[in-house]
Amino acid sequence: MTKRHITYLACSSALVGALLGATPAAAVHRVHVVHPGESIQKAVNAARPGDTVLVLPGTYHESVTVKTPGLTLRGVGRRTVIEPTAQQTVPSVPASKTSSRRASVSCSDGGNGICVVGSKDVPLGDVTVSHLTVRGFPRIGLFSMGTDHLTVERVTAEDTGQWGIAQEHSTRGVFRENTIRGSGDAGLFLANNVKAEEGASDTGGTVIERNRLQDNRIGITVRRLRNLTVARNAITGNCAGMFVVGDENEPKAGALTISDNRVEKNNKYCEKTARLPFLQGSGIVLTGAEQTLVTRNLVTGNSGTSPLSGGVVLFKSLVGVTSERNRITGNQLQDNTPADLVNQEAATSGNVFDGNTCRASKPAGLC
Repeated sequence: MTKRHITYLACSSALVGALLGATPAAAVHRVHVVHPGESIQKAVNAARPGDTVLVLPGTYHESVTVKTPGLTLRGVGRRTVIEPTAQQTVPSVPASKTSSRRASVSCSDGGNGICVVGSKDVPLGDVTVSHLTVRGFPRIGLFSMGTDHLTVERVTAEDTGQWGIAQEHSTRGVFRENTIRGSGDAGLFLANNVKAEEGASDTGGTVIERNRLQDNRIGITVRRLRNLTVARNAITGNCAGMFVVGDENEPKAGALTISDNRVEKNNKYCEKTARLPFLQGSGIVLTGAEQTLVTRNLVTGNSGTSPLSGGVVLFKSLVGVTSERNRITGNQLQDNTPADLVNQEAATSGNVFDGNTCRASKPAGLC
C-alpha cells in the first residue's frame, strides 16, 4: 500500500505530548483510506488495534474478515457498497452446520460479506463497522462471532440468502440505526451458539435499537439469549416481525426487554420449514421464553392464519417448552388477526397481560 493510500492521523493527546516533549499518553492511530479498485482486506490486514479503515464511495467485490481488536471499518454511507465476487455461491453444507467454522476459515467461502471473528476463549473487543452497504451475499451480509462490545451502526444489508446481520457467542453488542431488507431468513439474528445445543447465554446488555427491518422472512430473531434490549425499531412488511426463541435447554431464553418498537403489517407469506409452520401476520412472538418484558410497543395490522399469527403471541416451543412469567404491558395493539393478544399457554404459566390497549384476544379477557 502506497503513502497515497494511507493517511496518518495522530490523536490529540499524542500531538500535545509531542509538542511538550513528553511521552505521548496514547498510541498514534492511523486512518487507512481505501479507494475504488483497491482491496479493503489489504487495508484491514495492515491496520493495528485502534486504527480506522475508511472505505470511499464505490462498489467493492470482495469479502472482508476483521480479526484486529479496536478496529473501525467505516464507509461514507450508502455509496460505499460491498458485493460478492462473481465466484461466490451458497456453500453446499447447510449454514447451521458451518457458520462458525467457515467464517473463521474464509468469510468468502462461507458466502458472507463481512466477518468479525474472535473466539470463545479470547473475544475480539471493541470493533466498529459502520456507514456502508453489504448487498447480495449468498448467506450473511455481516456475521460476527466471539466478540465483545461490537458496534454495528448505519449498515445497510440487502438481499442476502440467509441473515442480513448476524451474531453468535458474543457479549455487549450494539446494533443501531441499521437498515436490513430482503433477507432469506431473519434480517437481524442473534444467538448464543448456532451449532451446539446449550442453555441461553447472558449477553451482558446487548442493545438492538432504531433499526429498520423490511421484507425479510423474520425481522428480528433472538435465540437462546438473556439480558438484552430491543427498542425503538421499525419492523414492517416481513412474514413475522420479531421472534424470541427458547427450547429445552437451561437456562431459558428470556430476561429481555422489548419496548417502544413499531411492528406493523408483517403480512408477507413464507412457506413452512423443517422448524416452523408457514409464517404470515405475526407481530411479536415469544416461544419457550421467560421473564421477558414487552412494553410500549405499537403493534398493528399483522394478519394471518398461521399458528403464530397475531399481534403479541405466546407460543410453546417446537419441543413443548412453555413461555413463563412474561409480562406484556402498556402496548397499543389494533387490527391484528386472529387477535391482538394471543396466549397459547396454560393459565398456570404465570404470564401477565395488563394495561394494553387492544380490542380482541385469544382467549378472551386479556385486553
